[in-house]
Amino acid sequence: MILLNIVVQKFGGTSLSTDERREMVIEKILKAKSQGKSVVVVVSAMGRKGEPYATDTLRGLVLKHNSDCGLRTLDFLMSCGEMISAAVLAATLEKYGEKPIVMTGAQAGILTDEQFSSSEILSIDENKILTHLERGSIVIVCGFQGVSNEGSITTLGRGGSDTTATALGVALNAEYVEIFTDVDGIMTADPNVVPSAKIIDEINYEEVFQMADKGAKVIHPRAVEIAQRENLLVRIKNTLSQHPGTSIHYSKNNGGSPYSNRINKRLLTAITHQNNIAQVFVIFDNDFKRESEFLSTLAKAKISIDMINFFLDRKVFTINEGQIPLLKELLEELQIPYDIKEKCSKVTIVGSRITGIPGVMATIVEALSRGGVKILQSSDSHSTISCLVPEEDAIKAVNLLHDAFHLNEE
Repeated sequence: MILLNIVVQKFGGTSLSTDERREMVIEKILKAKSQGKSVVVVVSAMGRKGEPYATDTLRGLVLKHNSDCGLRTLDFLMSCGEMISAAVLAATLEKYGEKPIVMTGAQAGILTDEQFSSSEILSIDENKILTHLERGSIVIVCGFQGVSNEGSITTLGRGGSDTTATALGVALNAEYVEIFTDVDGIMTADPNVVPSAKIIDEINYEEVFQMADKGAKVIHPRAVEIAQRENLLVRIKNTLSQHPGTSIHYSKNNGGSPYSNRINKRLLTAITHQNNIAQVFVIFDNDFKRESEFLSTLAKAKISIDMINFFLDRKVFTINEGQIPLLKELLEELQIPYDIKEKCSKVTIVGSRITGIPGVMATIVEALSRGGVKILQSSDSHSTISCLVPEEDAIKAVNLLHDAFHLNEE
């Protein structure tokens, strides 16, 4: 039997956290099945930190006894959260006369490497799931997890359930993947920061990847990369509403109104921001050997640097504030003069049309200057421009730029 019309639906922890919300999840699943779809459901652990079965709560069970607990043991424990979600959801579905099949990542054929806590998916044996779909079953898969060649349970790191969903969507040649959360879709800015932020109907992979990578909590960047490789249509939707959500795809290939219609209306797509950034100045006085040694040391210490501006006599870059103690230790060992400015934020405009368009940076500078926001540093790519600003001015900066680029207009 050749199966068509496969859809993958992923439900996050907040969607599964209460009986009432799980009933809404069931409604979404049964609606897809009534439309003739073969449904694969990917689940996260129920709730958020502090709730009994949330991933961070499970971590706390062992870390309070041993802060140096091995990652293999942690993966074994953290995989339990998704198993609990899957079992509870399956039991609820059975009340409606369904006979769902619950599968761990291993049972679903998800093979990973053995980098515990941040494993990469190596392959998926799609027949493990297809067998059950051919029998008419709804298949519920535990997100965020897999199994290594050695048989160890592994987890995929933060956002791992999104990655599971798009990876299964590609492996099963699904029509589309729906990622359900507690918002109506991807927005032009964080609505908690910009009350006038609007839902984005359609967006391309590069833009949403940049948004996720620059701080927007919409979908994990790895999940976007997987979907982009096969032009898999992904929709971000709200479990709690009937809003059509945001469609992520290349252009007009996957139905809906042509993506080009949207991008012709606005130059930018969205504005994101990240807090807890530190700006670092390192002085080298044209000593290229020490410079090379320093960069190699950073790489070995796994210190990630961003917004990099290199000059002959000094290097300027940013790091996450959590890496400051280790960076200071390395700089002092190498006897390299430095200065660090803490409490910064990176504000980023995202739009695939900004390349080669004159006046974009001028608009940014004018808007921020008018609001008294100082630009400490900037960097850009073909679809983004980032400005480092004092953390105390980040919310003001996002709102100023949101207005300056007319993102609050329909």
